[in-house]
Amino acid sequence: MPEASVPILMYHSVATAPSDATRALSVAPEAFAEQMALVGDLGLTPVTTAALAAHWRSGAPLPARPVLITFDDGYEGVHRHALPVLAEHGFPATLFVTTGWLRGAHDTGGGLDTMLDWDQVRALAGAGVEIGGHSHTHPQLDQLGDAGLDSELTRCRDIVAGETGAPPVSFAYPYGYSSRRVRQAVRHAGYAQALAVGNALARRRQGPYALHRVTVRRTTGAEEFERLLRGRAIARAFVRDRALTKGYAMVRRARQIRRKASRSRV
Repeated sequence: MPEASVPILMYHSVATAPSDATRALSVAPEAFAEQMALVGDLGLTPVTTAALAAHWRSGAPLPARPVLITFDDGYEGVHRHALPVLAEHGFPATLFVTTGWLRGAHDTGGGLDTMLDWDQVRALAGAGVEIGGHSHTHPQLDQLGDAGLDSELTRCRDIVAGETGAPPVSFAYPYGYSSRRVRQAVRHAGYAQALAVGNALARRRQGPYALHRVTVRRTTGAEEFERLLRGRAIARAFVRDRALTKGYAMVRRARQIRRKASRSRV
């Protein structure tokens, strides 16, 4: 029997007039509504990140045609525009928050557009949206030392727990970057599963700390979105993204080697 594969949709901003910094990865509210209608029309079953991982961890059967709807960073449009659409369809989702970007007591001023406040995050949680972690300041985690990495993970975890009353059990890597050391740190910080990007379907064999997602952006048309849901021609759709990712991975590895060499000389 072939291994089940699951599309995990990665959204960021849902906005009519996004900032220049978020435009490419934003989705217009009308497009988001049409995309969710298609999810329903195709008979897919949205689940949260925690639910998918729990099914795969236990070996229990998945619901019919599962799909995940996820949002990164914590933009205000997730509450303003996405939540009413999700509620209309009865769809759960997962929001991965960068705690230092959200409006409120923990705000570091790094948000790229209008961000959620904690009342809105709690409203999303109350409406069936799983709240996951996305670090505190959105760094490239694999470029941090051990102390900085631990701080990003635990501070995010503790703030989410304090603001919502429940510690996050799911995590998404900023920029999608991770390493074996980062994945071990995420697990040690108490997260039970984590999502990368990969622009491929998620499969159980990827392991609970490296599940792939597919990027939904402003240029994603209706036909391409349906192909993502059906798992068709995904590699072709993201061929340029993968080339850029491989190239930048080489750059980041070179930086890590230089830093290690520098530390060894001290």
